[in-house]
Amino acid sequence: MRLEEVAPELIKRVAQYRWDRIIEKHEGPWQWDYLLDANLVEFLNVNGFTVLLPVGKERHPNITITRCVVSADEQTLTIFLQDTTYDTGIFAGYLAVCERVPDQEWYLAILYHECWVNRLEEVKRV
Repeated sequence: MRLEEVAPELIKRVAQYRWDRIIEKHEGPWQWDYLLDANLVEFLNVNGFTVLLPVGKERHPNITITRCVVSADEQTLTIFLQDTTYDTGIFAGYLAVCERVPDQEWYLAILYHECWVNRLEEVKRV
């Protein structure tokens, strides 16, 4: 699915939704309008789910999904990912919480934060 396939009236409604972030000490909440109006974002396939994250579409080739946790009712996705656009180390990790847009089959991020991506079993003990 492509963002251009979404009806303009739905885009206007979604543009007013908010998302929260803590990235490089910049905090939200932010509205989706500036990302949508400037055509900066595009859908991303996350384990078979169509998701809109607040990251530029040019960064998609650098994104790797490490985990996607689906709620029992499939209304919420918790996504752990790495974005190596600017960093390839421990600072490449992000956490996104996405909710299904009402009456749609796709999800929109409501939270996008920097986070560690290591799983507990991968942490080396000293």
